[in-house]
Amino acid sequence: MSAREKNSAKLRYLCLLALFIAIELMMKLAGLGSVPVGPLVMSFLTVPIAVGAILLGPAAGAVMGFVFGLASLYDAITGASLMTNWFFGFNPVSTIVLCIGTRTLMGFCVGWIYRLLCGGDVKKVIPYFVSSLSAALLNTVFFMGYIVLFFYQTEYVQNLVLAKGAVNPLMFVVLLVGVQGLIEAAACTVIGGGVSKGVSVALNRRK
Repeated sequence: MSAREKNSAKLRYLCLLALFIAIELMMKLAGLGSVPVGPLVMSFLTVPIAVGAILLGPAAGAVMGFVFGLASLYDAITGASLMTNWFFGFNPVSTIVLCIGTRTLMGFCVGWIYRLLCGGDVKKVIPYFVSSLSAALLNTVFFMGYIVLFFYQTEYVQNLVLAKGAVNPLMFVVLLVGVQGLIEAAACTVIGGGVSKGVSVALNRRK
């Protein structure tokens, strides 16, 4: 690849990354990216992260996950998310890791999952949808897993445990996430998989 081709590829990468971040922020500002549901926030910001991670790779996925984390931290500070707002008052540092660290790791992992599944063959269809599904699943697993590890014994979480009638941490996660998690997973799989596959086809036709 010549220097001109390298510069062109780098410019396209940066433009697409900026576009996906802009979509992510627009979804958040328009109220389409996160919907408060009880103590949690049902988020659809995993969709553009999945698309970006699939098309641009793990590093881009991590960057977009970081942006998602900043939005989540904003909700924690302002009180838009009841749970993380309480966590922030209890332990700001752990809450920052919860909001930003878990989402950054999620985006990075989605990019690698796609790379491993597609094996360099962008014509495969299944990797797009499986990787998109992994974005929603990993977001839930990392986020709720961190809560169980670092906040489970707090007064706020224990009150939720009693209210839900959970007898162990796993049951608590299942009962708390519930239908919300299924909706997030379905939306991310269908929309993220379809959009990333469509954009991939379009980009490869232009090459």
